[in-house]
Amino acid sequence: MTHHYSGPNFGFPHGDPRVNLTDLFAFPKRSDPSKSIVIMNMHPSFGLNPQGPTTTEPFATEALYELRVDTNGDMVADIAYRTRFSRSDNGAMTATMRRAEGSMVAVMGEEGKVIFQGAPVSIGREAQVTESGAYRLFTGWRSDPFFFDVEGAQNKMQFTGKDFFADKDVCSITLELPVSDIGGGVRVNLWHRSLIMANGGWTQADRGARPTQTPFMTDAEKDAYLGGEPAQDERFVPMFAHVLENTGGYTPERAQVAARSLLPDVLPYDPTKRAAYPANGRTPMDDSKDVFLTVFNGRMTWDNTGPHTDLLDEFPYLGAPHSPKIFEANMPQSKEMVAPTQ
Repeated sequence: MTHHYSGPNFGFPHGDPRVNLTDLFAFPKRSDPSKSIVIMNMHPSFGLNPQGPTTTEPFATEALYELRVDTNGDMVADIAYRTRFSRSDNGAMTATMRRAEGSMVAVMGEEGKVIFQGAPVSIGREAQVTESGAYRLFTGWRSDPFFFDVEGAQNKMQFTGKDFFADKDVCSITLELPVSDIGGGVRVNLWHRSLIMANGGWTQADRGARPTQTPFMTDAEKDAYLGGEPAQDERFVPMFAHVLENTGGYTPERAQVAARSLLPDVLPYDPTKRAAYPANGRTPMDDSKDVFLTVFNGRMTWDNTGPHTDLLDEFPYLGAPHSPKIFEANMPQSKEMVAPTQ
């Protein structure tokens, strides 16, 4: 189910839904081609294993959430946007985002120039947006934009069009940034990852860019994949190809080609062109799941679900969250709080 349940046995990495990445979107700002929008979603509000609602705390303060940007095609990050969350004295959660480049990008940690500091995390239906120079930032709960018939997939791909995610929420980091910040209008490769502190240092908990990679591997193989880097993804081609031979009826040669269409796990993005998955970027309207199903089955497949109607035409683009329990559990946050900018 996309990257909503990328941990073992359709659970969460390290058993923590807050570090489970779900979807990555990138598209040009409609009213200003000098800006791009990147949306990183994580923390599904509902789990499959165990089944039921997840924690109402939006982000893990002991984690680091990172957007990675490869500007020269070698699948190694040249730029990183790093977000860390903390609690204020009154219990409200705030975000600090840094931009790292050069040698700082290779080091796991919080290094980088501060872009936002003390930006409020949104809990209620009204989105709190912070501006800082040429940047805009939203962090907090929103309506999950992903659409898919999960029950149909679990029932041998017998789809009925019931959208499992229609009433679900996710946590989002939505960033508006200058195109000049990510290569100045050339094609780049994007992915996001989450890091957690373990044994006195940072370790990668989850990573991804393209929807639905984890069905190609066993639980024993997921740790290596989720802890890896796109530059290392060549090693997973035989694994993906083997699954495609069995599920899609591919010949060994065609299975290799299909596997390479899914790897390395990055989102190619040219900000000078219209976004349309999988060729260029991804918008919340794009039916990425049907693209995946076509590759997975070796033929055209539809799950009969469509984009959610609560998407917005303006920042932060995702609809208001659904669950009132989220609002009630995070009442300490002040609606009047204004974040300082840099």
